Amino acid sequence: MKPSLAWAEQVALLVRRGLLVEDEDECVDFLAAHNYYRFSGYMRYFQKAPHQGDDDFLPGTTLKQIREIYDSDHVLRVALADQLAKAELLLRTHTAHVIANEHGPYGSYLEDGFYTDTGGFEPTVDSCLKDIRRSRERHILRYAVGDEDPDWNKLPVWSAVEALSFGTLSKCIERGAQGQLSDAVATSLGAAKAGFAYRVRALVYVRNRCAHHSRIWNHSIIDAGPTPNNVRTKAKRLVGQFEPRSVLDVVSSLDDIVARGKAGDPLLPSLFASRKDIADFWLGLSHPQSPRDHRP
Repeated sequence: MKPSLAWAEQVALLVRRGLLVEDEDECVDFLAAHNYYRFSGYMRYFQKAPHQGDDDFLPGTTLKQIREIYDSDHVLRVALADQLAKAELLLRTHTAHVIANEHGPYGSYLEDGFYTDTGGFEPTVDSCLKDIRRSRERHILRYAVGDEDPDWNKLPVWSAVEALSFGTLSKCIERGAQGQLSDAVATSLGAAKAGFAYRVRALVYVRNRCAHHSRIWNHSIIDAGPTPNNVRTKAKRLVGQFEPRSVLDVVSSLDDIVARGKAGDPLLPSLFASRKDIADFWLGLSHPQSPRDHRP
Protein backbone atom coordinates (compact mmCIF):
# COMPACT_ATOMS: atom_id res chain seq x y z
CA MET A 1 0.00 0.00 0.00
CA LYS A 2 1.44 3.36 -1.03
CA PRO A 3 1.15 6.25 1.45
CA SER A 4 -0.57 9.49 0.46
CA LEU A 5 2.01 12.25 0.07
CA ALA A 6 1.60 16.00 0.29
CA TRP A 7 2.59 17.84 -2.88
CA ALA A 8 5.89 19.03 -1.39
CA GLU A 9 6.63 15.44 -0.40
CA GLN A 10 5.89 14.31 -3.94
CA VAL A 11 8.46 16.79 -5.24
CA ALA A 12 11.00 15.60 -2.66
CA LEU A 13 10.39 12.01 -3.84
CA LEU A 14 11.08 12.97 -7.46
CA VAL A 15 14.30 14.73 -6.46
CA ARG A 16 15.43 11.68 -4.46
CA ARG A 17 14.85 9.58 -7.55
CA GLY A 18 17.21 11.77 -9.54
CA LEU A 19 14.89 14.15 -11.41
CA LEU A 20 16.54 17.53 -11.90
CA VAL A 21 14.06 20.17 -10.69
CA GLU A 22 15.09 23.81 -11.09
CA ASP A 23 12.28 25.36 -9.04
CA GLU A 24 10.73 23.08 -6.43
CA ASP A 25 7.99 25.56 -5.51
CA GLU A 26 6.92 25.75 -9.16
CA CYS A 27 6.92 21.94 -9.29
CA VAL A 28 4.63 21.85 -6.23
CA ASP A 29 2.19 24.20 -7.98
CA PHE A 30 2.32 22.09 -11.12
CA LEU A 31 1.55 18.83 -9.32
CA ALA A 32 -1.25 20.49 -7.36
CA ALA A 33 -2.84 21.54 -10.65
CA HIS A 34 -2.20 18.43 -12.74
CA ASN A 35 -2.06 15.34 -10.45
CA TYR A 36 1.12 13.36 -9.80
CA TYR A 37 -0.48 10.14 -11.08
CA ARG A 38 -1.39 11.68 -14.45
CA PHE A 39 2.11 13.10 -14.86
CA SER A 40 3.68 9.76 -13.89
CA GLY A 41 2.41 8.30 -17.18
CA TYR A 42 4.92 10.57 -18.92
CA MET A 43 7.69 10.16 -16.34
CA ARG A 44 7.82 6.37 -16.70
CA TYR A 45 9.45 6.75 -20.11
CA PHE A 46 12.42 8.41 -18.41
CA GLN A 47 12.85 6.03 -15.46
CA LYS A 48 15.44 3.27 -15.30
CA ALA A 49 13.30 0.16 -14.84
CA PRO A 50 9.74 0.95 -13.76
CA HIS A 51 8.51 -2.59 -14.49
CA GLN A 52 11.14 -3.96 -12.12
CA GLY A 53 10.31 -1.45 -9.40
CA ASP A 54 13.26 0.86 -10.09
CA ASP A 55 11.70 4.32 -10.47
CA ASP A 56 14.96 6.25 -10.45
CA PHE A 57 15.35 8.58 -13.40
CA LEU A 58 17.88 8.17 -16.18
CA PRO A 59 20.90 10.40 -15.52
CA GLY A 60 20.39 14.00 -16.61
CA THR A 61 16.58 13.82 -16.87
CA THR A 62 14.99 17.18 -16.09
CA LEU A 63 11.50 18.20 -15.11
CA LYS A 64 11.60 20.73 -17.94
CA GLN A 65 12.28 17.95 -20.46
CA ILE A 66 9.22 15.94 -19.39
CA ARG A 67 7.06 19.05 -19.00
CA GLU A 68 7.78 19.97 -22.63
CA ILE A 69 6.27 16.66 -23.74
CA TYR A 70 3.37 16.94 -21.27
CA ASP A 71 2.55 20.47 -22.42
CA SER A 72 2.86 19.50 -26.09
CA ASP A 73 0.40 16.68 -25.49
CA HIS A 74 -2.04 19.20 -24.00
CA VAL A 75 -1.68 21.46 -27.06
CA LEU A 76 -2.32 18.46 -29.30
CA ARG A 77 -5.49 17.48 -27.40
CA VAL A 78 -6.85 21.02 -27.68
CA ALA A 79 -6.15 21.14 -31.42
CA LEU A 80 -7.61 17.67 -31.91
CA ALA A 81 -10.76 18.57 -29.99
CA ASP A 82 -11.38 21.50 -32.32
CA GLN A 83 -10.83 19.44 -35.48
CA LEU A 84 -12.91 16.55 -34.13
CA ALA A 85 -15.77 18.95 -33.37
CA LYS A 86 -15.79 19.98 -37.04
CA ALA A 87 -15.90 16.36 -38.15
CA GLU A 88 -18.64 15.52 -35.66
CA LEU A 89 -20.86 18.33 -36.91
CA LEU A 90 -20.27 17.21 -40.49
CA LEU A 91 -21.24 13.65 -39.62
CA ARG A 92 -24.38 14.76 -37.80
CA THR A 93 -25.42 16.89 -40.77
CA HIS A 94 -24.78 14.31 -43.47
CA THR A 95 -26.29 11.44 -41.47
CA ALA A 96 -29.51 13.37 -40.93
CA HIS A 97 -29.55 14.45 -44.57
CA VAL A 98 -29.13 10.90 -45.87
CA ILE A 99 -31.75 9.40 -43.53
CA ALA A 100 -34.29 12.16 -44.23
CA ASN A 101 -33.92 11.95 -47.98
CA GLU A 102 -33.57 8.19 -48.41
CA HIS A 103 -35.69 6.82 -45.56
CA GLY A 104 -37.92 9.68 -44.47
CA PRO A 105 -37.31 12.18 -41.66
CA TYR A 106 -39.73 10.61 -39.16
CA GLY A 107 -39.89 7.27 -37.43
CA SER A 108 -37.65 5.02 -39.49
CA TYR A 109 -34.46 5.85 -37.61
CA LEU A 110 -36.17 4.81 -34.34
CA GLU A 111 -37.27 1.38 -35.57
CA ASP A 112 -35.34 -1.72 -34.52
CA GLY A 113 -35.47 -3.04 -38.08
CA PHE A 114 -33.54 -0.01 -39.32
CA TYR A 115 -30.35 -1.28 -37.66
CA THR A 116 -28.24 -4.40 -37.85
CA ASP A 117 -27.50 -5.04 -34.19
CA THR A 118 -25.44 -7.83 -32.70
CA GLY A 119 -26.03 -9.72 -29.49
CA GLY A 120 -24.35 -8.57 -26.31
CA PHE A 121 -24.61 -4.87 -27.10
CA GLU A 122 -27.29 -2.31 -26.33
CA PRO A 123 -29.70 -2.06 -29.29
CA THR A 124 -29.00 1.07 -31.32
CA VAL A 125 -32.58 2.33 -30.95
CA ASP A 126 -32.24 2.12 -27.16
CA SER A 127 -29.02 4.16 -27.33
CA CYS A 128 -30.76 6.79 -29.47
CA LEU A 129 -33.79 7.04 -27.20
CA LYS A 130 -31.62 7.23 -24.09
CA ASP A 131 -29.75 10.24 -25.52
CA ILE A 132 -32.95 11.89 -26.74
CA ARG A 133 -34.70 11.49 -23.37
CA ARG A 134 -31.63 12.84 -21.57
CA SER A 135 -31.58 16.04 -23.64
CA ARG A 136 -32.77 19.29 -22.10
CA GLU A 137 -32.70 21.19 -25.39
CA ARG A 138 -35.93 23.02 -26.25
CA HIS A 139 -36.02 21.60 -29.77
CA ILE A 140 -36.25 18.14 -28.15
CA LEU A 141 -38.42 19.00 -25.14
CA ARG A 142 -41.13 20.57 -27.30
CA TYR A 143 -42.06 17.04 -28.44
CA ALA A 144 -42.43 15.84 -24.84
CA VAL A 145 -44.51 18.66 -23.31
CA GLY A 146 -47.52 17.33 -21.39
CA ASP A 147 -46.88 13.78 -22.48
CA GLU A 148 -45.68 11.14 -20.00
CA ASP A 149 -44.76 8.80 -22.84
CA PRO A 150 -43.82 10.99 -25.81
CA ASP A 151 -44.27 9.72 -29.33
CA TRP A 152 -40.74 10.30 -30.54
CA ASN A 153 -41.78 9.29 -34.06
CA LYS A 154 -42.84 12.93 -34.43
CA LEU A 155 -39.23 14.05 -33.81
CA PRO A 156 -37.48 14.77 -37.13
CA VAL A 157 -34.12 13.14 -37.59
CA TRP A 158 -32.34 16.47 -38.14
CA SER A 159 -33.38 17.46 -34.63
CA ALA A 160 -32.70 14.05 -33.09
CA VAL A 161 -29.09 13.83 -34.29
CA GLU A 162 -28.27 16.95 -32.28
CA ALA A 163 -29.16 15.07 -29.08
CA LEU A 164 -27.09 11.97 -29.87
CA SER A 165 -23.69 11.49 -28.33
CA PHE A 166 -20.84 11.06 -30.81
CA GLY A 167 -20.66 7.40 -29.79
CA THR A 168 -24.33 6.82 -30.52
CA LEU A 169 -24.04 8.65 -33.82
CA SER A 170 -21.14 6.35 -34.72
CA LYS A 171 -23.31 3.30 -33.96
CA CYS A 172 -26.08 4.67 -36.19
CA ILE A 173 -23.66 5.19 -39.07
CA GLU A 174 -22.17 1.72 -38.68
CA ARG A 175 -25.43 -0.21 -38.20
CA GLY A 176 -28.09 1.94 -39.87
CA ALA A 177 -30.21 1.03 -42.91
CA GLN A 178 -29.22 -2.61 -42.47
CA GLY A 179 -25.55 -1.73 -42.77
CA GLN A 180 -25.93 0.55 -45.80
CA LEU A 181 -25.99 3.91 -44.00
CA SER A 182 -22.22 4.06 -43.67
CA ASP A 183 -21.74 3.89 -47.44
CA ALA A 184 -24.44 6.50 -48.01
CA VAL A 185 -22.97 8.97 -45.51
CA ALA A 186 -19.47 8.46 -46.96
CA THR A 187 -20.85 9.10 -50.46
CA SER A 188 -22.65 12.22 -49.25
CA LEU A 189 -19.34 13.53 -47.91
CA GLY A 190 -17.37 12.42 -50.95
CA ALA A 191 -15.22 10.09 -48.82
CA ALA A 192 -14.15 6.50 -49.53
CA LYS A 193 -16.86 4.01 -48.58
CA ALA A 194 -14.55 1.17 -47.59
CA GLY A 195 -14.15 1.07 -43.83
CA PHE A 196 -15.83 4.44 -43.32
CA ALA A 197 -17.75 3.35 -40.20
CA TYR A 198 -14.53 2.20 -38.58
CA ARG A 199 -12.84 5.50 -39.38
CA VAL A 200 -15.69 7.24 -37.56
CA ARG A 201 -15.30 4.86 -34.61
CA ALA A 202 -11.62 5.84 -34.38
CA LEU A 203 -12.60 9.51 -34.22
CA VAL A 204 -14.95 8.76 -31.33
CA TYR A 205 -12.16 6.91 -29.51
CA VAL A 206 -9.71 9.80 -29.85
CA ARG A 207 -12.40 12.36 -28.98
CA ASN A 208 -13.11 10.50 -25.74
CA ARG A 209 -9.43 10.45 -24.82
CA CYS A 210 -9.20 14.19 -25.46
CA ALA A 211 -12.36 14.86 -23.44
CA HIS A 212 -10.88 13.01 -20.45
CA HIS A 213 -7.46 14.67 -20.85
CA SER A 214 -5.89 11.26 -21.41
CA ARG A 215 -2.39 10.84 -22.76
CA ILE A 216 -2.12 10.85 -26.57
CA TRP A 217 1.68 10.71 -26.69
CA ASN A 218 2.99 7.13 -26.95
CA HIS A 219 -0.55 5.76 -27.06
CA SER A 220 -1.49 3.13 -29.63
CA ILE A 221 -4.99 3.71 -30.98
CA ILE A 222 -6.94 0.49 -30.40
CA ASP A 223 -9.46 1.14 -33.20
CA ALA A 224 -7.27 3.08 -35.59
CA GLY A 225 -9.63 2.55 -38.54
CA PRO A 226 -8.67 1.77 -42.16
CA THR A 227 -7.33 5.13 -43.35
CA PRO A 228 -7.42 5.12 -47.20
CA ASN A 229 -4.02 4.38 -48.72
CA ASN A 230 -3.93 7.59 -50.74
CA VAL A 231 -4.68 9.64 -47.62
CA ARG A 232 -2.01 7.85 -45.60
CA THR A 233 0.59 8.12 -48.38
CA LYS A 234 -0.01 11.86 -48.75
CA ALA A 235 0.37 12.33 -44.98
CA LYS A 236 3.63 10.36 -44.88
CA ARG A 237 5.08 12.48 -47.68
CA LEU A 238 4.49 15.48 -45.43
CA VAL A 239 5.55 14.22 -41.99
CA GLY A 240 7.53 11.02 -42.57
CA GLN A 241 6.75 7.46 -41.55
CA PHE A 242 4.28 6.57 -38.82
CA GLU A 243 2.69 3.34 -37.65
CA PRO A 244 -0.90 2.30 -38.47
CA ARG A 245 -1.94 2.62 -34.80
CA SER A 246 -0.29 6.01 -34.44
CA VAL A 247 -2.51 8.98 -33.64
CA LEU A 248 -1.01 10.56 -36.77
CA ASP A 249 -2.85 7.96 -38.85
CA VAL A 250 -6.14 9.04 -37.24
CA VAL A 251 -5.26 12.71 -37.71
CA SER A 252 -4.67 12.14 -41.43
CA SER A 253 -8.05 10.38 -41.68
CA LEU A 254 -9.69 13.19 -39.68
CA ASP A 255 -8.18 15.86 -41.92
CA ASP A 256 -9.48 14.02 -44.99
CA ILE A 257 -13.05 13.96 -43.65
CA VAL A 258 -12.94 17.64 -42.65
CA ALA A 259 -11.50 18.64 -46.02
CA ARG A 260 -14.13 16.70 -47.97
CA GLY A 261 -16.82 18.47 -45.99
CA LYS A 262 -15.12 21.81 -46.63
CA ALA A 263 -15.26 22.44 -42.87
CA GLY A 264 -11.76 23.75 -42.21
CA ASP A 265 -8.01 23.52 -42.68
CA PRO A 266 -6.00 20.34 -42.01
CA LEU A 267 -4.41 19.86 -38.60
CA LEU A 268 -1.46 17.65 -39.53
CA PRO A 269 0.71 20.30 -41.32
CA SER A 270 0.53 22.78 -38.44
CA LEU A 271 1.10 20.02 -35.88
CA PHE A 272 4.21 18.88 -37.75
CA ALA A 273 5.55 22.41 -38.17
CA SER A 274 5.16 23.27 -34.48
CA ARG A 275 6.20 19.98 -32.81
CA LYS A 276 8.58 18.10 -35.13
CA ASP A 277 11.65 19.56 -33.43
CA ILE A 278 10.67 18.05 -30.07
CA ALA A 279 12.23 14.71 -30.97
CA ASP A 280 10.95 12.61 -28.05
CA PHE A 281 7.43 13.94 -28.49
CA TRP A 282 7.29 13.36 -32.24
CA LEU A 283 8.71 9.85 -31.91
CA GLY A 284 6.02 9.04 -29.35
CA LEU A 285 3.34 10.18 -31.80
CA SER A 286 4.67 8.46 -34.90
CA HIS A 287 5.90 5.22 -33.30
CA PRO A 288 4.02 4.77 -30.01
CA GLN A 289 5.33 2.21 -27.53
CA SER A 290 4.84 1.23 -23.91
CA PRO A 291 7.46 2.40 -21.40
CA ARG A 292 10.36 -0.03 -21.26
CA ASP A 293 13.06 -0.82 -18.76
CA HIS A 294 16.44 0.71 -19.53
CA ARG A 295 18.44 -1.32 -17.04
CA PRO A 296 20.28 -4.40 -18.41
